[in-house]
Amino acid sequence: MKPMSTPYEADGRSAQKARTRDALVAAARELVAAGVTPTVEDAAAAASISRTTAYRYFPSKRALLIAAHPEVAATSMLPPDPPEEPAARLDAVVRNFTAMILDTEAQQRTMLRLSLESDVAERKALPLRQGRAIAWIAEAVDGLRCVLTDEQLQHLVLSVRAATGIEALVWLVDVAGLSRQDAVALMRWSAQALLQQATTVAPPTPGKGRKRLQRT
Repeated sequence: MKPMSTPYEADGRSAQKARTRDALVAAARELVAAGVTPTVEDAAAAASISRTTAYRYFPSKRALLIAAHPEVAATSMLPPDPPEEPAARLDAVVRNFTAMILDTEAQQRTMLRLSLESDVAERKALPLRQGRAIAWIAEAVDGLRCVLTDEQLQHLVLSVRAATGIEALVWLVDVAGLSRQDAVALMRWSAQALLQQATTVAPPTPGKGRKRLQRT
């Protein structure tokens, strides 16, 4: 049986290689924040690392940009002592989620553009498509399981996700012409409106053949 290949950065001198990789990622993030979509060569030059070495870590621009996407290690967007009431929990999550989006807006926009340009297989690998926001929103409204069915709860979560995040921010700011502050206020209001509607008139249940949950 053919032995499995080892990633370059994991093959000896791991601490030094980790520093080199981190330097390339940091350089790429700085370039993205400045409005540039960096190539591997751009990041190498900014980090004072040879192009040959840089390509050992990132064989393509896409691989570099995926690595440069803001890392969000948090498994929850709720505060340390979260409220119990679903509306307050949801508002806390949307507030923290939108704050993170604004803090990393340039990188988020770059990843959104890549997700629109990629084919289906490539899109699934992008950080924007890993379902983190879905999990954060679902945690906020989990207390509604005694009121809504699983399918209705999923529909509510999807509706809130559709009204928040980088996609909503881009439309509200670039198309609707709102300030970022007003865009965030509208996203928070929309989330509360969807929650109130869901607890008054249950969300429609997705029909047969429709995918139950898109993790985006």
